[in-house]
Amino acid sequence: MRVHRQRPCRDTVNVYAGVRPVRWEEAPVRAALIGCGNMSRTWLRAALAIEGLTIVGLADLDRAAAIRLAGEFGLDDVAIAGGIDELLALARPDILFDVVVPAARHAVVRRALAAGCHVLSEKPLADTLEHAVDLVAAAADAGRVHAVMQNRRYVAGIRRLRRLIDAGALGDIDEVHCDFFKAPHFGGFREQMDHVLLLDMAIHSFDAARLLAGSDPANVMCREGNPRKSWYRAGASAAAVFSLPEGGVITYRGSWCANGLQTEWDSAWRIIGTRGSATWDGADRFAAEIVDGLPPGGELFAPLRAVPVPTLEPSDRIGGHAGVLRDFIDALRSGGEPETSSRRNFASLAMVLAAIESAEQQRPCELPRLPIELAQGHDA
Repeated sequence: MRVHRQRPCRDTVNVYAGVRPVRWEEAPVRAALIGCGNMSRTWLRAALAIEGLTIVGLADLDRAAAIRLAGEFGLDDVAIAGGIDELLALARPDILFDVVVPAARHAVVRRALAAGCHVLSEKPLADTLEHAVDLVAAAADAGRVHAVMQNRRYVAGIRRLRRLIDAGALGDIDEVHCDFFKAPHFGGFREQMDHVLLLDMAIHSFDAARLLAGSDPANVMCREGNPRKSWYRAGASAAAVFSLPEGGVITYRGSWCANGLQTEWDSAWRIIGTRGSATWDGADRFAAEIVDGLPPGGELFAPLRAVPVPTLEPSDRIGGHAGVLRDFIDALRSGGEPETSSRRNFASLAMVLAAIESAEQQRPCELPRLPIELAQGHDA
């Protein structure tokens, strides 16, 4: 799976070098939202809590949905539109919150960037790898920020595990294992999707696994299934093994139809390093042990010592949707790059699409990479 970029990037050293800070002190910053389905309510609650940010427009193919959402949130004076072009013309936003379906994302984000907007998109970054590369390039060429709502890396448990890793307690990380087992009856489009688990949910776990591993996988072997008890049309369960540099692995096991003994929504985790291991159940149970000397004579196992998992610090990025949105806004204020910028998030989408390719072809598949001129300074 290879991706080629067909036109040069404006800045081949630092794709964020041309981004200018938003002047928040001069006037309220104008934001508009497109895609007024259920998820838009979570976005609006987070956005309305940010000082200096004003919602000036809502859009949906179903105008009635936009009108209902405006009424629900008391947004009586906002522009109501039926599509992106009308929204940009009526609302003239500085920022676009993109909550459209993945198939519409590329066209919506491209139009917003061309109009001078910074854009925060719902996951996934794009519906294809080619579209993902093009959006990273379009943001760089426009000198605008494009980022992705990866809210499940902005949870306290993931940040506490990352803090333990950063402290060196576990040594170098060789293995990240993730289990996700739920049984929701969504109804609607999800139950008719192809690759429903990998496309709709696994990207959250893949993205958090990249953060914990501190590096990106090189290849993947994945198998999908649809158990007999499944109420989904296809792909309700999956297992994947991603290869990390220097022999490490990320593993993922998941199911959308796991009745009984379900995991938390944030998954269950085991991190294994050269000095020890840590676990988190996705709720409030943490454990960590490290090797405490050599095995005594005749013993099979080295002695172990429990160590605490660090608590959060004020600098830790948490808060789910609100945390991602704050990070995005802080980057606009400072002229920096959000943690979930499209450039940085590309590898999470690459994990999903390479896993799907592997499952379809029943063979290991390499993960695609961003062209070098777009990937400068990339981190997990």
